[in-house]
Amino acid sequence: MEQPSASPSPAADSTFLGRHEFLLRRLHSLSGIVPVGAYMVVHLLTNATINEPAGTYQRLVNQIHDLPMLPVIEWVFIFIPLLYHALYGVLIIRGGLPNNSSYRYTHNTRYTLQRATGMIAFVFIFWHVFHMHGWIHADWWERSVAGFGAMFRPYNAASTGEMAMQAAGLIYPILYVIGVLSCVFHLSNGIWTFGITWGLWTTQAAQNRVLKVCDVFGVILALIGLSAVWGFAMKDPKQEKIVEDKMIRARIEAGEIDPNSPKIYREHKTETVER
Repeated sequence: MEQPSASPSPAADSTFLGRHEFLLRRLHSLSGIVPVGAYMVVHLLTNATINEPAGTYQRLVNQIHDLPMLPVIEWVFIFIPLLYHALYGVLIIRGGLPNNSSYRYTHNTRYTLQRATGMIAFVFIFWHVFHMHGWIHADWWERSVAGFGAMFRPYNAASTGEMAMQAAGLIYPILYVIGVLSCVFHLSNGIWTFGITWGLWTTQAAQNRVLKVCDVFGVILALIGLSAVWGFAMKDPKQEKIVEDKMIRARIEAGEIDPNSPKIYREHKTETVER
């Protein structure tokens, strides 16, 4: 999400970025809210159900992975907007001049934090996808990076997510806490700057009121995100696996899924699944 700034554009007027800067910045601001920000909220809410009774989180993941043309949906509505928002954000940061050291007002501090958390979020999301999915869905690659996580499987969502989170003691949970908090601040503060950029709240009084709402939203979303990290870090994968195996067996018997589907974690199937 873009923070309003009087800093000069990093792109010269003669370049494509310079000629279309107004449109590109508006798209950058919009993409940070819809679909990237909206997806992040749904993602954290879904992950937080890991703390509910066994099977709740798995049922939600099943609903997502039963969507038709899921890879197309992911690329069009998640990955491409996310990449655009992140890469164009890097260009903005390269041309931005943080001024909190000279003018220590709240908004100037937020200006710097918005850019800092944006960079942290970019690195975190890049690593998060690697940690859970390994980037490339190929057996030889996933075996080679299994020691770094990369073991998440949709039909064993809870147990494999927990194993990935617990694979390195406290290291991964700590990294997730930093990453989640950075993403949440970047979104909540970005909603405020989005309204300024698009002229939704123009007076100082309106901006102050909305800022308080955004801060409350950020605190609530942070608690939701941290609860998800806690659940994946503390719950027992073996207990989750028992429920998952029953669900997988039932879906195989109903003809809903292929028993050889790559979405099943091979090393942790029971005899009832290996039919």
